[in-house]
Amino acid sequence: MNLLVLFGVQGSGKGTQAKLLSEKLDYKIFETGAELRKIAKEESSLGIEIKETINSGNLVSSNHIKRLIESFIEKNKDQKIIFDGFPRNQEQLKTFQEIVKKSQLDFKAVIFELSKDKSIERLLKRAEIEHRADDTHEAIEKRISIFYNDTLPVIEKIKENYEVIEINADQSIENINEELIKQL
Repeated sequence: MNLLVLFGVQGSGKGTQAKLLSEKLDYKIFETGAELRKIAKEESSLGIEIKETINSGNLVSSNHIKRLIESFIEKNKDQKIIFDGFPRNQEQLKTFQEIVKKSQLDFKAVIFELSKDKSIERLLKRAEIEHRADDTHEAIEKRISIFYNDTLPVIEKIKENYEVIEINADQSIENINEELIKQL
């Protein structure tokens, strides 16, 4: 199985690039946030719990994420897969490494580099356009802070142990995509 894991601060274009790779290179996308937002729309106790967690800017538990990922991998075991938004912290990295080992997956990591200021600018613009409930200024600041405190150390561990592609995300969507496909 061919697996890509996309990393980058919120607003760095991970989701956009995942969609483009899906269209051009036939990848299936596991986008953690979108999968969780689907569940959050449900009136179940899990849906309500996840909705409250997302809207507060906090991260959903690794156990919930692990079950989602294992189910997705099983359903798409003969496909190329992109993970967008996982793993985001040390606990999720441990879970991810367990899943990779158990499922015998090979993967590459792609890191989209973008400054904090540019990230906030992009997310506030997205909030105006898409009217997402989780794109309040306070929630954006909290998610970016979590990225720098929790996800950046994960990225450093990934760089030590796995093949990594680094992309400057402060350029046009087309240029990013062209550079990404060339490096893949």
